[in-house]
Amino acid sequence: MNDDNTGLPGNLSGERPQGVAWERATLEKLIFAALKEQQAARRWKLFMRLTWLVALAALAWMIYHADEVNTAVSTPHTAVIEIKGEIASSAEASAANVVSSLVSAFEDKGAVAIVLLIDSPGGSPVQAGIINDEITRLKALHQKKVYAVVEETCASAAYYIAAAADDIYVDKASLVGSIGVLMDGFGFTGLMEKLGIERRLMTAGSNKGMLDPFSPQDDAQRAYMQSMLGEIHTQFITVVKKGRGERLKETPDTFSGLVWSGQQAVTLGLADGLGSLDSVARDIVKAEDIVDYTQRENLGLRLARRFGASVGEGMFLAARSAGVQLR
Repeated sequence: MNDDNTGLPGNLSGERPQGVAWERATLEKLIFAALKEQQAARRWKLFMRLTWLVALAALAWMIYHADEVNTAVSTPHTAVIEIKGEIASSAEASAANVVSSLVSAFEDKGAVAIVLLIDSPGGSPVQAGIINDEITRLKALHQKKVYAVVEETCASAAYYIAAAADDIYVDKASLVGSIGVLMDGFGFTGLMEKLGIERRLMTAGSNKGMLDPFSPQDDAQRAYMQSMLGEIHTQFITVVKKGRGERLKETPDTFSGLVWSGQQAVTLGLADGLGSLDSVARDIVKAEDIVDYTQRENLGLRLARRFGASVGEGMFLAARSAGVQLR
């Protein structure tokens, strides 16, 4: 018999043991904590997705406006275009970049004149020729003056470009000139003989292996290349004479490839006077406000490349950690 008033044996009265209640309460707390953690994780994931979307949208906007130049300046100003470093198709001072900058500057009605700010040792005669031709065309089309201002160096292909300017201004210590054409290389035939190495070159066409550094130099091929360099040199000389006109005081060394100081360049008629960007804008163009039209690599494009590299590296590391190999 059970003395319990309910008449039920043991603890069948409906009351739960104290231990069971504690376990249930603990389980409920764990479940609620897990739910809160999941909710927090979902909110964080949503926040990160929104952040990436905003970042990608900003990146897309910068890339879309990569080639835009601020041409909203309506007041009279001096347009400047920098030509710095090597002149080459893959460089910042490429014909594509410089010509695009020139077109923007010439078409801006607020640009009184264009200044080419040059600091370059030279480069491709092809790229320089394209820029020179475009300067000549745009000057005739828009009736605007172009001035070249030399900082440190204006040599070879850089001077090829400067010759299209109406006037050239230099610093007295600038390096100017180097009106010549260069092609260089190496020859390893003597070294190969000493090491007992045999060159096995097969070609279809008797001149296909011309200038191969591991083969003996052929006199006929050398003469052919020298003739071609002479032709390009003549083109260079013609451009300089056309651009400088009667101002050029030609000497036997003028087109020999020599480089002169800025002061000597003025004396020889390779330059017109001493000056800087600010002095030319102030005293020659009469428009002290300077607006830069140089087309440079856009920040958005640089960030896009870095972002792409980061994503690629992240995918690679994730794949490695998952046991997947990329080949």
